Amino acid sequence: MLRSSHTRIRKYLALGLLLPAAFAGVACGDGNEDGSGSPPPDYAQALEGSPASLANLHRQSNQLLGGGKPAFEERLAKLNGFPSVVNVWASWCGPCRAEFPHFQQAGADLGRKVAFIGVDSDDDADAAATFLDSNPVPYPSYSDPDKEIATALGATLGFPATAFFDSEGNQTHIRHGPYATEAELKADIRRFAIDGESG
Repeated sequence: MLRSSHTRIRKYLALGLLLPAAFAGVACGDGNEDGSGSPPPDYAQALEGSPASLANLHRQSNQLLGGGKPAFEERLAKLNGFPSVVNVWASWCGPCRAEFPHFQQAGADLGRKVAFIGVDSDDDADAAATFLDSNPVPYPSYSDPDKEIATALGATLGFPATAFFDSEGNQTHIRHGPYATEAELKADIRRFAIDGESG
């Protein structure tokens, strides 16, 4: 009887040690943190008929562009007339990877009226390119190894960060931290980019 009781205690102790580890694995997003578990939307079909300025972005989908802050600012200026969403990310950043599927879907759903741009900041170019290969987005990202673009946007509290611009090119908001859901991201796009509220 005593041996049976000790056996049960050992089982409960083992279970007590294993369950927190299992929950920790789920919380950290093991195995699907990069969003590669599901295919991206059909961007060609979703974005067909986009206005010329936005179609130019789509033609550079998934590319890492050089030129730094001057090239990025020139691109933003050319998008005048369209609300813009700028996502600052890095391939080594777990929360950035976790929110990427939300940007994939939002880019497909809203990319005919909203400009999306990525900023790959403080990152290794090869690692970033590898990440994008398995997590394609319908817009380009500007390489920002020295964080000049991120700093100019106000993304100084870490990554990810998302900046919103109204159709006149005014920055209306900077969001620090990841988006937990696609709905949450789209709500901010409507509020800060499309409607142009400041926040």
